[in-house]
Amino acid sequence: MDWRAVKFDWNRARAFLVTVEEGSLSAAARALGMSQPTLGRQVSALEAELGVVLFERVGTGLELTPSGLELLEQVRAMGAAANRFSLAASGQSQQLQGIVCISASEVHAAFWLPPIIAKLRRLQPKITIELVATSKISDLQRREADIAIRNFRPTQPELITKKIKDSTARLYATPQYLQAIGPVNTAMDLQRAEFISIDSTGMLLKGLNDRGLNINKDNFTILCESYLVHWQLVKQGLGIGIMPEDIGDAEPAVVRVLGNQVPLTFPIWLTTHRELHTSRRVRLGFDLLAEELKNQ
Repeated sequence: MDWRAVKFDWNRARAFLVTVEEGSLSAAARALGMSQPTLGRQVSALEAELGVVLFERVGTGLELTPSGLELLEQVRAMGAAANRFSLAASGQSQQLQGIVCISASEVHAAFWLPPIIAKLRRLQPKITIELVATSKISDLQRREADIAIRNFRPTQPELITKKIKDSTARLYATPQYLQAIGPVNTAMDLQRAEFISIDSTGMLLKGLNDRGLNINKDNFTILCESYLVHWQLVKQGLGIGIMPEDIGDAEPAVVRVLGNQVPLTFPIWLTTHRELHTSRRVRLGFDLLAEELKNQ
């Protein structure tokens, strides 16, 4: 290979790629931790190096030129290769210090993880924990997290997965709310109840009806995709919500709705990238999470 023929700066190519991926110079600058003018200069310098125009300004935004579109797939391949290189290097780290990023839902992050993280910090105080509490799926291949707790089995071959257990969730409401809507002794009684949804896809409604509730979308009078806000609304007596059994049963402000009803079950999976599983600090975090979550 004639290395002298490569006449551009990879950092500038990265600036171009991130600008496309993020949709604007300002968003790309935030993603890369630099100022917008600095990023803009990098993109302009790349255009000068390559002798092509990559973007055209359309109003207040940017639009790829035909040349930019043509080069985009090539620079995406470069970005993917750089990411694999970084993953492989991180996986070789044998130091029990540095950052371990864990992605989990708000409920898991708020109720399950604090004592586990406290134990990890006691065992290895030089490890820094970044906790991403989100209902979105963190992309481990793009380094959005090192370890993720999920309620489904990941299928990507690059990921290592371990099923921890099956957990259960139940319906909860305040006693005052249940008293206000009248006796709730059977699933049919819930047709006159109001539910607080955490799901805009309809999967929760389907799951409840699969268990014989026979309710419809009109029963869902509040939608909030934040699990923690949803739980606060339930505790304020605004309707019926759903929560993992161990968390719901521990909350004195609420009671089970139809306590003998078959609970909803969901799996707990732990996953990490195959390369990162060779990192001592990530392996320690993965193994500790697996052990502690199993016993909760």
